[in-house]
Parts: sequence; structure tokens; C-alpha cells
Amino acid sequence: MLKATIEADIFRETIDAVSALVNECRLHVAESGIRTITVDTSNVAMVSLELEAGAFTTYAAEPAELGLDIEKIRAMMGMIGKSDIVALELDDSGKKLKISFGGYEYSITLLDTKTIRKDPNAPNLELPATFEISGAMFNDSIKAAAMVSDKISLSVNPDTKVFTLNAEGDSDRIKRELAGDDVHYITSAAARSLFSLDYLKDMGKSIGRADKVQIRLGNDHPVQFSFVYADGKGKIGYLLAPRIEAD
Repeated sequence: MLKATIEADIFRETIDAVSALVNECRLHVAESGIRTITVDTSNVAMVSLELEAGAFTTYAAEPAELGLDIEKIRAMMGMIGKSDIVALELDDSGKKLKISFGGYEYSITLLDTKTIRKDPNAPNLELPATFEISGAMFNDSIKAAAMVSDKISLSVNPDTKVFTLNAEGDSDRIKRELAGDDVHYITSAAARSLFSLDYLKDMGKSIGRADKVQIRLGNDHPVQFSFVYADGKGKIGYLLAPRIEAD
């Protein structure tokens, strides 16, 4: 059983965060809220999301596992007004999810969870550099880098406390250095890894909405991004594997 209402902006941000990487997901519903964790089809990136019951306007649920077709939901989101309240209701059969807003009522057939890959185990990584920056600042840097290259290096210099984003194309280069009040270090250590900008551009659309994003970085290791939304009642995390640099 699931019967809930939620503000349009929170609903949109939830769907956008997951759809940045996948077209479908296994949604775990509980009395305390909802959560999902899944990887993209190439096993390069992972997204995790948790949203507390308190983030909803109203919320009543019993434990359930739902197979969501994220693409179908995204297709309707352009119809949702900013001030709308979105109502979610699971039908008695447990096979359809009714989504209502602004006079519209959609009934979406849920996917068989047996056809969706199992939840991945979140890796326990030792990433020496942990720091926070503005989500908008990070997203702007990623968009700029994508103009000249399809890859970007992220690095931390613990001596100068500078976080550097460096993208080099065949003939052009964009470099941005962040220091001082722009970066808040939790742990400062030497770290550098190279990543695909295609994935970072997709993640950046959600990251860019966050006041602060925490970044955990290592040497030729995956990078972790985490940030909150819905007034702190929701949490989104991304994990991205590094690209291998040619010798």
C-alpha cells in the first residue's frame, strides 16, 4: 500500500536525480519513506536516493518493492505545474501506480521487479580527500569543460588547498581552480582521477541544484558525490568510476 502527496518540485528533483543514470529502478517503500540504489547499464555509475516520509505532504505506506519505469514518469513531468501537488497511489493489485496532478490522472503499469537487476552493494572506498563546494559552481565548471573535451581530471593539492578541474581537448583546454572560501575541506590529501564528462554532465543537472555537494576523491579511484534536498529530508548520492588514462 502506498498513498501519498508531494510538492511538484520535490517530486521532479527525485525523478531527475535517478533518471540521470537509469531508465528503470527498484523502489523500496517503507513506513519511514522511500529509497532506491541502482547502477547504469554499463556499470560505470551508481545512484542512491533516500526520501523520508516527512518530505511528503501526506504519506501512508506499507513495505513494498515497486518496479518503476522512470522514462514514462519523465515523459509526463512537463505537464506538472510548479505549484502542483502530486498524488501517488498504488492500486489494490499492486501492479499500477496512479499519479495525479492539476486535474490529470495517469495510471502507469509497474515493471516486474524480477526483470530489474538486484540492488548493488555500495562499495566501501577509502578516498582520502573529502570536501564541499557549491553545487552550482561544480555544475558550471562541468558545462564549461564539456565545450572542449569528453573527459576531465579532478585533483586536490593538500599543500595549497586548491581543488582543480582540468579538461584538455585536441587543441583547447579549460582549467578551473577553486580555493579559499569556495572549498570547505573535511580531509585534505593528495588526490587525482580522470572521469567521463558525459556522465558528469548528467549528474551535474541534479548536483547544480544543491547548495553544497560533498565530494570524496582518491587517486585513480571512483569519485563520490552526495548532497541533500527537500529541506534536508532527502539525500542523493552518485558514484562514478574513473577513466583509464592512455600511456
